[in-house]
Amino acid sequence: MTNCIFCKILSGEIPSKIIYQDDYCFAINDINPKAKKHILVIPKEHIESLNEINDFSLMSKMFEAIKNINKQENINHFKTQINTGSQAGQEVMHLHIHILAN
Repeated sequence: MTNCIFCKILSGEIPSKIIYQDDYCFAINDINPKAKKHILVIPKEHIESLNEINDFSLMSKMFEAIKNINKQENINHFKTQINTGSQAGQEVMHLHIHILAN
């Protein structure tokens, strides 16, 4: 997707510090954090939202990544959030999971 900020971050077109990466997804700190720690877990494949996902094994890989990220970042208590669609608060139309921890 040419206009997607997350795709541009992954390709290196937009500089960002990737704090975690595996074969399926990567993670960055949110630039407008809503908690002390606010991390975005993003699939490498451009999928607009949960409404567009066909392979739910990817979600399993993303939740495995969340577990790894939380261990790496020493996060024990957190909540996750997935916004689907602009009316639900999705600002970037590329599926991502928020990790929020205080």
